[in-house]
Amino acid sequence: MPHRQEIRFLLNDRPVTLTTVGASDMLLDHLRLDQRLRGTKEGCAEGDCGACTVLVGRIGGDGLAYDPVNACIRPLASCDGCHVVTIEHLRGHDGALHPVQQAIIDHHGSQCGFCTPGFVMALYALWMHNPHPSEDELDRALQGNLCRCTGYAPIIRAGLAMGSYGTSDPLIGERAQVERTLRNWHDGARVDVAKGGSRAILPANTDDLAHILAQHPDARIIAGATDVGLWVTKFLRDVPLAVLIGHLDELRDIQDTGDALHLGAMVSYAQAHAPLCQHFPHMGRYWDRIAGWQVRAMGTLGGNIANGSPIGDTPPAFIALGARLVLRCAAGRREIPLEAYFLDYGKQDLRAGEFVEKIILPKAAPNTLHAAYKISKRRDEDISAVAAGFSVTVEGGMITSARAAFGGMAATPKRASHAEAALTNQPFTMASFQRAASTLPQDFTPLSDMRASAEYRMRAAQNLFTRFWLEANGTPATLEDAV
Repeated sequence: MPHRQEIRFLLNDRPVTLTTVGASDMLLDHLRLDQRLRGTKEGCAEGDCGACTVLVGRIGGDGLAYDPVNACIRPLASCDGCHVVTIEHLRGHDGALHPVQQAIIDHHGSQCGFCTPGFVMALYALWMHNPHPSEDELDRALQGNLCRCTGYAPIIRAGLAMGSYGTSDPLIGERAQVERTLRNWHDGARVDVAKGGSRAILPANTDDLAHILAQHPDARIIAGATDVGLWVTKFLRDVPLAVLIGHLDELRDIQDTGDALHLGAMVSYAQAHAPLCQHFPHMGRYWDRIAGWQVRAMGTLGGNIANGSPIGDTPPAFIALGARLVLRCAAGRREIPLEAYFLDYGKQDLRAGEFVEKIILPKAAPNTLHAAYKISKRRDEDISAVAAGFSVTVEGGMITSARAAFGGMAATPKRASHAEAALTNQPFTMASFQRAASTLPQDFTPLSDMRASAEYRMRAAQNLFTRFWLEANGTPATLEDAV
């Protein structure tokens, strides 16, 4: 197997080759400090404000595709084989401003200007896909960008108008050449780079990944880096050895087998949206509440599950659906129910050298009702105080089976076993759901923290049983968008 001890990527219109790169090096620092590209700003340094937004293009199954990402938490080594586009490369034809830039100017979309490059790049990513978005589409695209001057209205007006300023730019014309360059660089090699005491390895394929983890079982696997990135930027933790897997297309596979949806561990939130909504329509509104566009483009399903966080967004909804995990190591594979993966706080059923390879979501049985809920202080781009998933089968007015799972209520994502038992073989009435809700203290003893008090968590979780019954009977929750 070929080995390479350098990373290489296109930065705007020129190639960059680096031999000294550590696992803790972030793209934003390289852009600002080494490349002197200061248009990309550092705001929060945790992927929350969007001021550092750049586009990263990579070759996938559908050719070259660009995503907006937070450069502050994007590992530099993960850019190998990619095209990084910063605000400095944005331009129109014949020296004119880009349509997005001109729209921002004409509609007074820049206030103090600090956040403006990030907004422009997020709008640019949307403009590339859809130059004439609706206001709802704009809202979703800008969830990951914060304006300190509260100048959102003119930015929205600029976004609505940007398509009228033009629908092509030089980058679109250069795309064929960029794609040829990136394809020519794809050599199937393992990449191994280091700086000081920090080392980053990019496996050649999933077989190579299993082999590397067998040799280095203590290595930190980095998928989207939306969690590990904060270890570096906020907690100043060292990452001595990281295995980066964001480039492994084998882990991005999505398959519909007829009875289940199979999602590779590296499928991002953004990539999962369409297939999830097709097969599990109740996930649509829930999915739009997860982070902002940049994090949805970077964050992965496998990463959200593998880190074992008790407040991860995907486990409660997936557990309610009866999800299973495929875990792989050099010796082979095994399959377990998703809820069995979480053993205790910070402890998962993951053996030495194993990694999450796939998530399997069974299709719904007939007469089954589903729901997924997220409670957070801020509607968009916020961490859950409580997350919940419900799956209830009703036949002849009786509940024949029930699954209810919660996050934020215990040390791990967990099923409400007493509540499930209280629902099973009971009539499908509000009284049944209220009795089930009253059993939650037998399943959970939530904690108080900065996101919610223990009392609030318990009350909110219990109220979700009533909400589920009301919505299942055609009564919408009028405050749905407020939580």
